[in-house]
Amino acid sequence: MEVMRQLAVLLTVVVVITTITTISEGAIPTNTLKKVLMVNNKGPFLGLVVPNSFEMNPLLQSSQFVQSKELPYLDFGGRRFRFGKVGEQKVIIVMTGLSMLNAGITTQLLLALFDVKGVVHFGIAGNANSDLQIGDVTIPKRWAHTGLWNWQRYGDGPNDELAFESSGDYTRKIGYLNFSDFDINKNKNFGNYLNSVWYQPEEVFPVSGVPEVRKHAFWVSVDQHYFALSKKLEGMNLTRCVNSTTCLKRSPVVKRVEGGCSASIFIDNAAYSQFLRSKFNVTPVDMETAAVALICLEQEVPFIAIRALSDLAGRGSSKSNEASIFGSLAAQNAVSVVTKFISLLA
Repeated sequence: MEVMRQLAVLLTVVVVITTITTISEGAIPTNTLKKVLMVNNKGPFLGLVVPNSFEMNPLLQSSQFVQSKELPYLDFGGRRFRFGKVGEQKVIIVMTGLSMLNAGITTQLLLALFDVKGVVHFGIAGNANSDLQIGDVTIPKRWAHTGLWNWQRYGDGPNDELAFESSGDYTRKIGYLNFSDFDINKNKNFGNYLNSVWYQPEEVFPVSGVPEVRKHAFWVSVDQHYFALSKKLEGMNLTRCVNSTTCLKRSPVVKRVEGGCSASIFIDNAAYSQFLRSKFNVTPVDMETAAVALICLEQEVPFIAIRALSDLAGRGSSKSNEASIFGSLAAQNAVSVVTKFISLLA
């Protein structure tokens, strides 16, 4: 089965290269496609997807990562795909940039261009779980995109059908956030004019499905094998101090948790992070992971995410977000756990 999959990837790239060389102006330059073919001849790879440079640099600077000498990287579509090894695993590392859109585009490019057998996403995140502290590294069992809403009109309530709900475009099954719950004045008949937003599942189009026939997914589970393997990461020794004077109250831990959520929203608000915790039982809240998970779901590629907690998502000091102090520590802890996880895959 693995040989057939590699042959299929190879044949696809060859066909694309053959086609593109007969066209004077192609979307992908011939030289780039030749490099893609050269890379895939050495696959399959483990894809490492990371949001920002300060989260990626600890891995690039780690002794665990050995850059490919033959072709260190390939630039395409505004992204740099770095090639090398982490331990014995051949990897492709790519930085997405901020937000769900960038994360989705980058992951799709990774899986469309290269022979990738699995995806590990990592970085830092806000913490909505009061049982855990900054510096802890979380591995959620599933992820949700909590930024896809149907914003209800003023005057309608939970018993009123949403616009286009009858056609199957939207649903009330997942639940809603009512802004008047956070309004000091609770004497209005319908709360404030913002009313409620209802959470919606994503439309997904699996690679093995019928094109243009949609399915829906709110929660996307990580790969079962990856998640089971991640239990061996519990008990790791992680960095506790930023410097000689700034340390956490206890040593950080690795914790497998029920869920995490993502949206193109930076959450530095205690009320909303506590709402997400109570509504969806999430721990890490970030801006990218659910997009990576959704692309891997569609492409049927094994996936897991490892997110270190860098701040309290608005529940901490009123002066500043804690990530400005502990972001580098959290990023290093995430990389430490990722490299250990990769070694377990061997």
